[in-house]
Amino acid sequence: MKILVVRYRFIGDTVLMIPFLRNLRHAYPDAQIDVLAGPVSGEVLTECPYIDELIIFDTTRKHKYENTKQQKKSFFSYVKLLKSRNYDKAYVLKRSFSSAALAFLAEIPERIGFNTEFRGILLTKPVPYSFYKHEVDCFLDILRYDGIPVLDNHLENWISQESGDKIMRIFSELNITDELKVLVHATSGNVDKQWSLEYFAEVVKHLSNNLKARVFYTGTQKDSGIYSQIRRLTGENLAKEPVNLCGKLSIQDSTALINRMNFVVGSDSGTLHIAASLNIPVIGIYGPMNPVKWQAWGDIHEAVYLDLDCIPCDLRRKCPRNIACLRQLDPAMVIEKINKMMKADKK
Repeated sequence: MKILVVRYRFIGDTVLMIPFLRNLRHAYPDAQIDVLAGPVSGEVLTECPYIDELIIFDTTRKHKYENTKQQKKSFFSYVKLLKSRNYDKAYVLKRSFSSAALAFLAEIPERIGFNTEFRGILLTKPVPYSFYKHEVDCFLDILRYDGIPVLDNHLENWISQESGDKIMRIFSELNITDELKVLVHATSGNVDKQWSLEYFAEVVKHLSNNLKARVFYTGTQKDSGIYSQIRRLTGENLAKEPVNLCGKLSIQDSTALINRMNFVVGSDSGTLHIAASLNIPVIGIYGPMNPVKWQAWGDIHEAVYLDLDCIPCDLRRKCPRNIACLRQLDPAMVIEKINKMMKADKK
């Protein structure tokens, strides 16, 4: 049996399909299971024991976190590649029309995926999709509709020895030992999901001055300037200077760094899902997207959002309220969650 799982693009979505892959492997212990993933987001699966091969789907420069310097390939070059591999079954976890068309044109006999974007005709088994259920459960629904038992639904992740050693070297160089360590993540793949930098500055001041925490930042080199702005907005000497590692870490390195944190505070992004997959507590700040669907998966995490009648809009249209769901979300709400998490940790 040769199985292809299609879920290219977006780090968070890639992390959230790990329970799907684990249950799929349990059902097919001897099958070849390959995953078609994005050039950056796919890195979260490089150590995954449930797959045989990671195929990188690199056709576009549209998404900033998937934009690489490698030469792009055409959509039809992937049709040809997948067709030559003679897969028996494809699970199309991505919801786009083009992803279903890819499996259809590759002539994969069984094609199971969400019945979205009018693509049901391209699938042999279209699955209803719920916009009000967590994405982990939605992915697992695909297995259920295919008659495959779901034995568990927890997240997990794996850290390479190389990346773990790299983070330990960085900590040694900075003389970081047993102090409270917090990752603050201010960026997202969509700027309309990002909380105010002024508000993040208030959170950083609380972490550094009141809790004496060492704050860490990670992301792309372009993200580095955002954290420089946050540092300027703190407007004072901090008890502990934040560590800006933007542009210095791969996805695997960042995963190893997050694994050393006490908790993570950040905007709605894939980084929060990586933290949740490592069982690191998350305080997630959510605006236009549905927190029921996209909040960090697990009972140890906190979701901060406003109760507005326009939530969720899922960014399907231009906001007439100037993203009030984030603009009116006061930093005191996040700081309250931080203090609550600190008290719970001391019990």
